[in-house]
Amino acid sequence: MSRRGEQGDGRSREGGAWAVELRGVRRQYGRGAGAVHALRGIDLTLPRGTFTAVMGPSGSGKSTFLQCAAGLDRPTGGTVRVGGTDITRMRESRLTALRRERLGFVFQAFNLLPSLTVEQNVALPMRLAGQRADRRRTAEALGQVGLGGHAGRRPGQLSGGQQQRVAIARALVTGPDVVFADEPTGALDAGTAAEVLALLRHAVDGLGTTVVMVTHDPVAAAWADRVLFLTDGALTDSLESPSPAQVAARMAALTGRAHQPDAA
Repeated sequence: MSRRGEQGDGRSREGGAWAVELRGVRRQYGRGAGAVHALRGIDLTLPRGTFTAVMGPSGSGKSTFLQCAAGLDRPTGGTVRVGGTDITRMRESRLTALRRERLGFVFQAFNLLPSLTVEQNVALPMRLAGQRADRRRTAEALGQVGLGGHAGRRPGQLSGGQQQRVAIARALVTGPDVVFADEPTGALDAGTAAEVLALLRHAVDGLGTTVVMVTHDPVAAAWADRVLFLTDGALTDSLESPSPAQVAARMAALTGRAHQPDAA
């Protein structure tokens, strides 16, 4: 597995801008004594062409982190930049266009439209962006995930693993700056999950894609270049190129700490 690091000058080793940059990002729900502080000042930079996994105990802010980083939710404070573009106060119409054109998404539930063929599902981001569906690009994306012969099928005719492959092809078809994956292997068995993770790994190493993945699975996290750990809305730890056992041990320590009576 390829591993890429950072430099201290705000640039990736490849010389480009950071793929994702969060500065002082906070997200609060509600006010007063009942306020929930989902994110408490996140500072983070992710280089282009890297694979980052995000883990943490239940309620640690993982999903909120992903939603704010991907422009699906707006932070209460701080700034978010994707591909060098500040999306924090971007108008909703522009933000929607940016997500369609420059970001890819993979979810646990696949989110494929059952009435469309595999080819049509993969082409959907182009159509939603107001572009003509490019059959060459669609075929190329399906070929990258090993489903070149399934273009005319519908999602209901595919296995769960194949449906997730279609979702990955859909995420890659526009050549996005970043692919955000939320528990992409949560509904899959171990063997199929490994195949899906290998595809995400190849997107990073072979295509130069940046992948940010939220997961609860130490085995899945170990496919990443770096694993970040969230606790009570704050980044509290990280591991570089870890083994599944190292990730599991760190999660066990964090989970135990999160259940202490005096935990923040």
